[in-house]
Amino acid sequence: MTMIAYVIAYLGIAFFFIAVVARFLMWSRMPMHLRWELYPVAHEGGGRAAYGGSYLEEGDWWKKKREVSLLGELKVMVPEILFLVALKEHNRKLWTRSFPFHFGLYLVAIATILMVVGGIAGALAPAWVTAPLLKVLGILVPFCGAAGLVLGILGAVGLYQRRMGREMRDYTAPADFFNLIFFVIAFGVALLTFLLVDRDFSLVSTFVANLVTFHFVPLGGGGTATLLLSASVILLALLSAYIPTTHMSHFVGKYFAFHSIRWKDDPNLPGGAEEKTIEKMLNQPISWSAEHIKGDGKKTWLEAATEEPEDQGK
Repeated sequence: MTMIAYVIAYLGIAFFFIAVVARFLMWSRMPMHLRWELYPVAHEGGGRAAYGGSYLEEGDWWKKKREVSLLGELKVMVPEILFLVALKEHNRKLWTRSFPFHFGLYLVAIATILMVVGGIAGALAPAWVTAPLLKVLGILVPFCGAAGLVLGILGAVGLYQRRMGREMRDYTAPADFFNLIFFVIAFGVALLTFLLVDRDFSLVSTFVANLVTFHFVPLGGGGTATLLLSASVILLALLSAYIPTTHMSHFVGKYFAFHSIRWKDDPNLPGGAEEKTIEKMLNQPISWSAEHIKGDGKKTWLEAATEEPEDQGK
């Protein structure tokens, strides 16, 4: 049973990264988005972001070097990612369910990363480095793992309850319920494994270390321990492979939502990269058959935008 868990774990991890890369490439190749003209733009330099200003306020702005602040972006993105600030401000009821769910995912991911670090250190680092590191990880991994599983389950149940309510029921697809149930089952089995047979996360840490070092050794000592550990690994691997194939891949899409839509305010200067991209987009053919467009698959957007409108009175 444990050997099957090794195979499925590798397949789940590989599929997760392949799917994430595929999503990233798909969104990175999307056409240029229309400017939203939303302010403040977080990367605006010169102190203008504080009041929603823009480099366009400057006289002869096209002749001056733009001030772009990476720190300004991080000050917005980090709280948004960790604490879902916008959701808290605009939909507090949903935030009280969504925040523990997402924060639980972060803690589980941190625990997993720490276990990977422990596995690599155990295989490559000298004993004088490994010993104190494993002591620290022995405290952090169970704390992050158990807390993350509990928060994830509570958040998923809360989101399910919220979606069943009158306000969101009509906007919820069956897949949304399935996703939340999948999380509850996968995290529930992992939490049960922790409570019954792996209170210090030593079994799962050893399993992860074996994954990292390609050391395929059966774990759990047989019986309930092996069954629970294997079931937990298999469910979490399947969940990891499933997530990026659904709308839950917004953890990738959020980057583009902020940087390619909300904050993309690069100037369109003669001979610049923006001009070339816009020219390419304007020369795309239109196949819309709507009366006001009359796209025949040959007319371009540029022609549609510059042609004289027909007299609607005729």
